[in-house]
Amino acid sequence: MRVQFVLSEIGVGLRRNLTMTFAVIISVALSLALAGGAFLVREQVSSMKGYWYDRVQVSIFLCNKNDAKSYPTCTKGAVTDAQKASIKADLLKLPVVQKVFYESSEEAYTHYKQQFKDSPLAGSLTPDQMQESFRVKLKDPTKFNVVASAFSGRPGIQEVQDQRALLENLFRLLNGMVYVAYAVLVFMLAVAMLLIVNTVRISAFSRRRETGIMRLVGASGFYIQMPFLMEAAFAGLVGGIMACGMLLVGRYFLVDHGLALAKQITLINFLSWSDIIKVLPLVLAVGILMPAVAALVALRKYLKV
Repeated sequence: MRVQFVLSEIGVGLRRNLTMTFAVIISVALSLALAGGAFLVREQVSSMKGYWYDRVQVSIFLCNKNDAKSYPTCTKGAVTDAQKASIKADLLKLPVVQKVFYESSEEAYTHYKQQFKDSPLAGSLTPDQMQESFRVKLKDPTKFNVVASAFSGRPGIQEVQDQRALLENLFRLLNGMVYVAYAVLVFMLAVAMLLIVNTVRISAFSRRRETGIMRLVGASGFYIQMPFLMEAAFAGLVGGIMACGMLLVGRYFLVDHGLALAKQITLINFLSWSDIIKVLPLVLAVGILMPAVAALVALRKYLKV
């Protein structure tokens, strides 16, 4: 009987406040979809950092014959074979160095032609204008300063460049987008909480006579609260299911189909379906608990009948 009564009261509350309940569902769905999306973007950025930072290298560009007037370390002309052998030997001695790759000016010219074949400069460059270089793979990419301090300003070396620095601007932009998403998320959650509180208060006010009678005949506070809490939790559950659907549809159309970013941007290892699915139970849990807690807070004053 009690279960039947609670279920009937839930149905009555939902019918009486259908518009407000629908508003709660939509706001919860948007908030949770944004929360899940922000969390997944953060995981994507972390995954990209781990992937790219593990592959970035330190580039040591060597002097060529055209650098004498531009770089103090190149005043004696192009790097000599003896200097190249010395630089490579000293690199291999460093404990932070994992591998050393040599790229000749001809190889640099070929790579440039492949990467920038549509550039107007590609046709005017010649191999002797390209720098020879050593590509240094570090055991720990954060130890760039060890190489820079040891080789910057050394005769025969034009410049020591950390490729990791080239990625920092990109990751700062992505992190900024995550922070903006979190700010919008907080705003949406606040809107959702206010809607839930107002909906519960309106529902409680419309049934104040019934709750007053129940209180007078000795019904427990939890028994009186139960229909209201279940209404809020049900609305949150529906909103959570909609949010999960948004995340799945977003992954399907943005990455695999529609825009097909996975095919257009092959250099990024996008989060897999299993990564998306792991987030969905958390979204549903928050979708149920958040409205229930808001309803519990809103009902405190209405139990003092």
